[in-house]
Amino acid sequence: MEVSGARAAVYVGLVSIVIALAWRVLNWVWFRPKRLERFLRQQGLSGNSYRFLFGDLKDSSTMTKEAKSKPMNLSHDITPRVLPYLHHTVNTFGKNCFIWDGPNPRTIITNPEDVKDVFAKYDDFQRPNSNPLVQLLATGLSSYEDEKWAKHRRIINPAFHIERLKKMVPAFDACCSEMISKWEVLVSKEGSCELDIWPYLQNLSADVISRAAFGSSYQEGRKIFQLLTEQAQHVMKLLQTVYIPGWRFLPTKMNKRMKEIDKEIKASLEDIINERKKAMKMGDGTKDDLLGILLESNFKEIQQHGNKKSVGMSTEDVIEECKLFYFAGQDTTSVLLVWTMVLLSMYPNWQHRAREEALQAFGNKKPDFDGLTHLKVVTMILNEVLRLYPPVLTSDRKVHKKTQLGKLTIPAGGHISLPTALFHHDKELWGADATEFNPERFSEGVSKATNGRVCFFPFGGGPRICIGQNFSLVEAKMALSMILQNFTFELSPSYAHAPHSVIFLKPQFGAHIILHKRN
Repeated sequence: MEVSGARAAVYVGLVSIVIALAWRVLNWVWFRPKRLERFLRQQGLSGNSYRFLFGDLKDSSTMTKEAKSKPMNLSHDITPRVLPYLHHTVNTFGKNCFIWDGPNPRTIITNPEDVKDVFAKYDDFQRPNSNPLVQLLATGLSSYEDEKWAKHRRIINPAFHIERLKKMVPAFDACCSEMISKWEVLVSKEGSCELDIWPYLQNLSADVISRAAFGSSYQEGRKIFQLLTEQAQHVMKLLQTVYIPGWRFLPTKMNKRMKEIDKEIKASLEDIINERKKAMKMGDGTKDDLLGILLESNFKEIQQHGNKKSVGMSTEDVIEECKLFYFAGQDTTSVLLVWTMVLLSMYPNWQHRAREEALQAFGNKKPDFDGLTHLKVVTMILNEVLRLYPPVLTSDRKVHKKTQLGKLTIPAGGHISLPTALFHHDKELWGADATEFNPERFSEGVSKATNGRVCFFPFGGGPRICIGQNFSLVEAKMALSMILQNFTFELSPSYAHAPHSVIFLKPQFGAHIILHKRN
C-alpha cells in the first residue's frame, strides 16, 4: 500500500507539473496576449487582432523581404522601404496603434511629449531583455540598467570628454589621410574614377576605432570587424522570428556559429586588454586612447571604493564595452558619412557650400579640432542627413510595472517603440518638405528647427543619450572636410538607391560615386 501510495503521489506531482507548464505556455501564447489586446483597444489603440504565436512577424518578414528585393526611386521618403510593416500599420490604423512581435504587442509612440518622458524616465522605460543570442552581438553601456549603468557611465565618461577628443584628432587625421591617398592614386590617371565608397568608409571608421580606441592598426582589428559584421547579420534574422525560451541551447547551425563568433571576438579583445594592462603596470602603454583611459578610470574607481567584487569593471565588463566601441563606433560614423556623400552628390550646391566653408577654415592644411567645431554649414548638412537617414531606425523600451505615459497606460511587461525614422519624416512636425533635403532648416540650431519638441533624436536622448555622439561627429567632420578639400564627386549612373537596416541603416548595394580631383 505504501509503495502504491508513493507512486500515486509521484504521478500526481508529475501531472501537476505538466498542467502548470501547459498553463504557462498557453498563457504566454494566447491568454496574456488577448488580455493585453483588450487593454490596449480600451485606450483607443488600433492594430491587427492577435494571431497565434507569430502575431505580425510573418507579414513583417514578407514585407521586408519584398522591400529589399529591388532598389527604390532616388527619393528620401525611405520609411516604406526600411520600415515597411510599421509604415503600413501607421497608414492603416493611424498613429495610435500597436503591432505584434510574436505574442508581445508593441505600442507605437508618436507624440514628442511622450518621447521626452521616455528619455527622462529611463528607470521606468528600460531596454527590453532580448534573446540572449542577440546579446552576443554587444551589450555594454547601451544595454545596462540601474546601478550597473550608472557605474559604467561614470567610469567611461572621462574617455569622451572634449579634451580627450582633441587628443584623438591626430588619429582621425592619420586614418583619413590614408583613405585620401588611396583615392588620389585611383583618380590620378584619368583625373576622375568611379568607385564604391561604402567599403572605403567602413574601413576608415574601423581604422579610426582601432587607433583611437585601442592604439592598434586596422589590420589588427580587421578580424574583429569581420566577425561583428557576420554576427549582426545573424542577429537581424533572429529579430524577425519568435524567441522561444531555451531555443538558444539547441545545437542548430546558427546557434553554434554565433557562439563561435562570440568566443573568437572575446579571445581577441582579451589579448588586447591583457597586453595593455601589462604595459600599464610597466609604466608604458598609451593612455590617450579610449581603452587606456577606460582602464585608468576603472583603476581609480577601484582605488577610491575599495577592491571589492561590486566595485569597478571586471575583465568581462571591459570586453563587452570594447565590443560596443568596435561595433557601434564603427557603424555609426560610416553610415553617416556614406549617406552624406550620397546626398552631397545629389545636391552639388550644398557640396559647393560645404567645400567653400572647409577651404575657408583650413585652406589646404589639415583640419584642427577648434576649426571643426566651428563648421556651421557642415554641421547643418550632417544634422539633415541624420534626420533623413538616422543610423538606427527605432528604439524599443519595456516597462516592468503598470506605467502612465501621457494619456496612455502601459501594462506591466508592456513594450513600446520610438520610431526615430517616422518622427524624422513626419510632415506635421517638420512641414511639407519633411522628406526633402534642406539643411537650411538647421541654420539656427536643432532647438529652433524642432520648435523645442523632441522629434530629432538620431543618438537617443535624455541622460542616456549616446556617449559616443561627439566622437562620431568630430570624426565625420574631419573625414568630410578632407574629402571636400581634395575632391568633387557625383552619383554614378550605376548607383542603386537602397537603404536597408542591418542594425544600422546601410546602402544595400553600395554607394557608387564618380570622384574628380579638385583643381
